[in-house]
Parts: sequence; C-alpha cells; structure tokens
Amino acid sequence: MLNVRSVLVTGSNRGLGLELVRQLAGKNNGPEWVFAICRDPEGPRAQELKNLAAKYRCVKILPMDTTDPSSIKVAAAKVTEMLQGNGLNLLINNAAILRQSTLETETAENMSEVYKTNVIGTMLVTQAFLPLLRKASQESPQKGMSCIKAAIVNISSEAGSITSYAIWEHGQPINYYCSKAALNMLTRCQSLGYEEDGILCIALHPGWVQTDMGNEVVQAPMRVDTSVGAILSTLSRLTEKDSGTFINWEGAVLPW
Repeated sequence: MLNVRSVLVTGSNRGLGLELVRQLAGKNNGPEWVFAICRDPEGPRAQELKNLAAKYRCVKILPMDTTDPSSIKVAAAKVTEMLQGNGLNLLINNAAILRQSTLETETAENMSEVYKTNVIGTMLVTQAFLPLLRKASQESPQKGMSCIKAAIVNISSEAGSITSYAIWEHGQPINYYCSKAALNMLTRCQSLGYEEDGILCIALHPGWVQTDMGNEVVQAPMRVDTSVGAILSTLSRLTEKDSGTFINWEGAVLPW
C-alpha cells in the first residue's frame, strides 16, 4: 500500500481527484496530510469534499486556481505553513479541462484555455511546490526514488499518445489531445530536470473513467473507485526506473 506522509491533489472536488482524496484519507495508517485543492471550496460542487474533510482530520481543503500564479503562490505558502517544517512527499496534478470540438470547429480560444489549465497550470503548480518536494527528498532516509519519498504524478491520458489513437472514433476534442501530449513532454522534462533531486516524475493514464469529463461523449467503461484503487497500488510500486515514463493505472507502459 501507499504509505505516504503528505500528499496534495489538485482538482479534488469531483471525479478522480475527489476519489483520490477519499481513498487516501480512508486508509489505515493513511497520510498525515491530504491537501485537497480546488478552485471554489465554498461552492456547491465542493460539498462532497467538505464532507470528507469533516470526517477525516487529515483532509485540508485549500482554494487554488491552477491558472492563476498568485493563487498558486498563496496556496503554496499555506501548505508550507501547515507542514510545519516538513516536506511534501507526493504532488498529484489532476486538475484538467476539455472542450468538445473537431478539427473543423476547434478554436484558438479553446486551445488556449485548455492548454493553460492542463499544461501551463501543471507546470506552475509544480514549480511552486518544488521546494517542499525537494525538502521531502533531502530529508528522507530512503535511497532511490519512490512516491513515499518525493514524487510528481501528472494525470495524463492515452488521448495524448501520438502512437495510440484508439479513442479517436469516440470524439475529437483536439484541444484535449494536444494538451495531454504536451503534458507528457513536460513530465519527461521534469524527470530529467529533477533527477538529481531524487524526485520521481511520471505521466499516468487513469483509464477511461466514469467522471463528468469521461462521460461527455459516451458512457465510460471504468468506475472511478476501481481506477483510483489501482492507481494507488501502482504508485506504491514505482521506483527510479519508472521515472520519466508514461504508464496506465495498472503500471503498464504506454507508447508516447
């Protein structure tokens, strides 16, 4: 099991992010801190997340807009304060958006908006929390790399694979496909850049999951709890040999 001391999840008020918080917080000997990040913690779509925070003391809800640098800076300062000198072990960049389109109907506005959230937002969030990840890595007695020590997990999609295009027939949101391909490259760059810091970096495809986004075109085949359970199991097994790879929820390597 993934026995991590501190974890931060973006986009945690629904779907995959919410279930990640639920399963992490509900574990025996679970994390001491589960930082649940979303844009509007006081909004109606965050009620389930607030219920989890009321049930589990480890869940700390914080507002953050991943497209707003000042918002990210404030959240990073707050997490630093709450960790009381400790580092952050696991950063899960889960926040993402999609705009329905085709090659003919795609717009510059859609492309820019989706890229800003799915790629630039992930980059900015990682930059902001990098000092805490470095601290966790430096202070860990463990050798090598692991998600228990210090790791960045970017939630990607097989839709971003240039080699595999199996879901093309179900819809062509070009903005999303291109953003996930770019996110995969960002992950590869992070793995190279943070290798000396001992920070593990992976891009992870969670499967075609029954979330609001996953069900936009047709009903997705995989339950959210099934995906997250497998993801947490996979994360617990990752080592330095996995850093810089693109894997699915079960740990199988996917083609770029």
